Amino acid sequence: MLKSARKQQRDPEGRMPLSDHLRELRNRLAKAVLAILVCAVVAAFYYKDIVDLIIKPVRESVGCKEAFDTLSQKDSKDHCGNVTMSGLMSPFTLMIKTSLVAGVVGASPIWLYQLWAFVAPGLHRNEKKYSLGFVAAGVPLFVAGGWFSYHVLPAAAKVLLEFTPDGALNLLPLNELIDLVLRMIVVFGLSFELPLFLIMLNFGGVITGRRMLGWWRGMIMGVTVFAAFATPTVDPMSMLLLAAPIVVLYFIAVGIAMLNDKRRRAAREAGPADDEASDLDLTPADIGEIEPVTAPSLPEQADGGRSGSRVNGYDDVT
Repeated sequence: MLKSARKQQRDPEGRMPLSDHLRELRNRLAKAVLAILVCAVVAAFYYKDIVDLIIKPVRESVGCKEAFDTLSQKDSKDHCGNVTMSGLMSPFTLMIKTSLVAGVVGASPIWLYQLWAFVAPGLHRNEKKYSLGFVAAGVPLFVAGGWFSYHVLPAAAKVLLEFTPDGALNLLPLNELIDLVLRMIVVFGLSFELPLFLIMLNFGGVITGRRMLGWWRGMIMGVTVFAAFATPTVDPMSMLLLAAPIVVLYFIAVGIAMLNDKRRRAAREAGPADDEASDLDLTPADIGEIEPVTAPSLPEQADGGRSGSRVNGYDDVT
């Protein structure tokens, strides 16, 4: 009963007191954390399969076929690495970390929806449409960046192990190997979000599409330098695999920004939307000369007196 009454008292425009905002934030955070924990518990039963999936490209590329295989390193110029774990608690720690990461990824639709549901009531209709579009475009862009890193890692691992001195064994701690793979996936995924970030700045009115187009030389140089540092290999092919898609996405973002600028100019000429307030013109205007206002005189009294004399026992009409 109390809950239904609270819903009826809620403002139709989504406004509510600070205490209600904090209560809603607490509830949505609780739902997001619960979803992550449930997914993490489920992932704990399959964490070995998840670990194998993460390190599979590196293991197939540079992993030794036998433990501490020194014969293959002596007879061949290709060096291999032995995936190892050290410490009694390392397997348990690895299981906890892998399960939590898998829980965050697996529960991402739930906690992203909770974040959206908390922010959405304060947005206009067109802002809701744009934010949904950004989320819909950001997820596949991040996945595409992670896919590129997943396929660049084998070549990077081969190049890095070529620096191993002759007769030395390569020990690849599993914890560090998983951290490296996940770090590469996150870096590549976020790099693919750069064009989307520029589009968000354009839709927010911070930069224009023409200004973004003027940055193309510096942007290509910056992306190339970033690709050189992000890919640990020294071959140009790996750098192009990362730099070329980002440059293409940048020019696509420039085209979308210029179209949005054109649409914004047309919308400004048409006037504000139904759920937006119009701009106020605060420019001072000349109102001309003001004529003095004189109070009306009191009617004459019955005894022949004029205004200012007493009327019915009072000094004025009141």
